[in-house]
Parts: sequence; structure tokens; C-alpha cells
Amino acid sequence: MKKRTDRKIAIAGTAAAAVILPAVMVGLAQAGVGVPKGKPEAAGNAQPIPSFGPPTQPTQVTGSPSPSGSPSASKPIKVPNVPLTHGGNPFGTGGSPASNDPDKNKGSHGKKPHLPPGVSDGKYRKAPDGATITAIKKVNAQEFDVSIASPALGAVVQTRVFVPKGWKASDTKTYPVVYAYHGGNNKYTSWSHDGHIENVAKAWNAMVVMPEGGSNGSYTNWWNGGKGGIPEWESFHISEVIPLMESNFHAGPSRAAMGLSSGGQGSITYAERHRGYFKYAAAYSGPLNITAPGMPAVLTVMNKEAGTSIWGDPIFNRSNWEAHDAAVNVRNLKGMGVYISSGNGKPGPYDDPNTPPGAAGRVGEDLAGQMTVNFVNAAKRAGVPITSHLYGPGMHNWKYWRREVNLSWPAMMAAIGAKKV
Repeated sequence: MKKRTDRKIAIAGTAAAAVILPAVMVGLAQAGVGVPKGKPEAAGNAQPIPSFGPPTQPTQVTGSPSPSGSPSASKPIKVPNVPLTHGGNPFGTGGSPASNDPDKNKGSHGKKPHLPPGVSDGKYRKAPDGATITAIKKVNAQEFDVSIASPALGAVVQTRVFVPKGWKASDTKTYPVVYAYHGGNNKYTSWSHDGHIENVAKAWNAMVVMPEGGSNGSYTNWWNGGKGGIPEWESFHISEVIPLMESNFHAGPSRAAMGLSSGGQGSITYAERHRGYFKYAAAYSGPLNITAPGMPAVLTVMNKEAGTSIWGDPIFNRSNWEAHDAAVNVRNLKGMGVYISSGNGKPGPYDDPNTPPGAAGRVGEDLAGQMTVNFVNAAKRAGVPITSHLYGPGMHNWKYWRREVNLSWPAMMAAIGAKKV
């Protein structure tokens, strides 16, 4: 199919989306929008939770390198031919965005990174680009909410930090650390409020850093029509949050990344694009193959920001999409621990069995599940050992993600050298 024809289909589909969204999603997927190939852009600089008893146990996935491990080897995404009900965002993870969410501040999009007005030099060490901590609020004995003035976002945003028992501001030693990324339409408190991550973390001498990720940030420096600029979520997380935590909170260089839904995409792509930064990466129900045939159309129709502002046009800016596709870049995960899990969108043991097929949680997990299968197959072709837990029936919600954290946590702690306390 010629690019001009693909472009016409994409434009027509987007215009029709407001009238009949599901039908357009299916039509575009069947048309194969997103199939054209392109050369990927260069990588970026480079009490415990009770076990719910998984339907299946995680399995080790290994494979041999093969020439077939290319983006085009991904299976097309099959879009459920049903109307969305009970909320329109299949990848929503509950909660609500931050009140000053940079993703919603369209007036700043595309502007050159800069510190927000009124920020002055304080007592905390800065990141190399000038990002600085402006305030620290104690939430409880082991948690702090940290305000960060970010040039990459042009705003002051929050990061929640869980510190291990015995941690002191005057410490000279450093601690292993997990960077935990939240899902879409949520905020930095998600892993604490919804995930109860403290219940798992408190038994170990590791820190957990939970940064703001925006309601729709997609853990990416936005394309913004080719201009780049604010918001630069990847720069915020890698070039600002990490050095600020290491210079002010005694976070060490032994790091893991984990995330759910879009945060799972972030944890894997960050590990791929910044080799050597993380020793372990985990993704729960993540969109791990955004360039699978049909998926660019699904994302652009489902969310008008997804393809145009964040990664660019899915046809003409294909290389940028591929540069942020976890399955395309899976070879970069060699040498680190990886845990991947997802359901298939059918009601599982923790869902209402009468949930209609068009419920957002069903559609979202169906799509995430298909992309996760593509990712697992790409890892096999590339000869990258990973642990996968494709547990079958299960929707896009926290009951499964809490269980998956519980299952993956011991291996994550071993990878970063954390010890029980």
C-alpha cells in the first residue's frame, strides 16, 4: 500500500472516529495502517500483599537469534468489534491526573525546556540541566512527597519516595532503588494509593521512587509536530529524577524499573534506550508493540494525542514510533532481568463475570495482551531470556497488577542487590 493511500485512510479514520469509534478502529486495523516499514530512530542516551494464587506460574522464555525478529514479524492487532462502554479509555488505570498535569497544558507544548517561573536556588543539589527540588513533605515515617521544578516539563511536579527502614537524610551509604511508573490518566500517588507498594517494599532495604508521569505522557519526549520540547517525560525521568534522587536521597546506581499499562511501556523502553541504567525491568499489562499492524490506527483514533503529538504521524514519522516500541528494540534488553505479564481481557477470577465485552477494562487488556504476546515472541526470536506470565482471563485492573508485583519482586530485589530487613 502506498504511503499516500495510507495517509488518506488515517485522515478519514480520524475524522470518522467521533461518529463511530469502534467500527473505525476495526476498519483501520484491517486496512493495515501502520504496516509500512522504516528504519528505527537511534536510541536515546543511551504486611506483604497477599498472593491471590496465579492461574498459571511465570515461565522462563528463551530463544535463538533469528533474522525474522523484525518489526514486520509482529502479528496484527485484532480490535474487538464492540462499542466501548463503562468509560472510554481502554488503558485507563483508575485514579485521576494531577491538577497541574503538563500533558493538559497545551500552551507549553513545543516550547524550549525551561524552569518554571519563580524558582530560585535552594538548599538541594540540582540535576545537570538545572532541575531542582523545591519542597519535601513528609507523608509518613517512610514516605516523602518531593516537589521538583523541571525544565523538561516547564512545571513543578511531584514524586513520591519510599525509603527503607533505617534510612536517614544524613546517610553516607546508598540504597538499591526501584523506579515505579504509573499508568494512564493517573498520577504519582498511584503506586502507593492503588498499588500499596509499601506493603511489599517494607521488607527490603530498597527505595521506591514513584515519579509523576502525566495523564497521557507515554514516557516519551513528545514529537510536537517535529519541534520537540515540552513535555519531555523521558528527559524528566532519566536526566532529572534519577540524579536528584541520587544526590539528595542516597539512591544508588543499582536500579530497577517497573510499570503498569503505559508505565510498563516506560519501564521497558527506558531500559532499552538507556542501556546500563537498569539491572531489571518489569511491565504489567503494558503496550509493548505500538507499531504492530493496526495498532497505530487504534492509538490515534482512540486518543487524538497519541500519534500526532507524542510520536508523530504513524506513517511519515514511523521511525520515531519504532524507536519507542518495546518489541522492536527488545535486543537491547540482553544482559538484564525482565518480567512481563498480561491477561487477555476476558473476565478472570477477580472480575465480574458479567462484564460486557465493550467494557474499557476488557478492551484495554485484550489489546495489551496481544502486544505482550508479540513482545514475548520478539524476545524469543532475538534470543533474549525473559520471564513471562501470560495468565489468560483477566482485565485491566489493579487486582492483577498487585499480584504480579508480588510475584516479580524477589527476582527484582536479587537483581539490584537488595536485602531483607
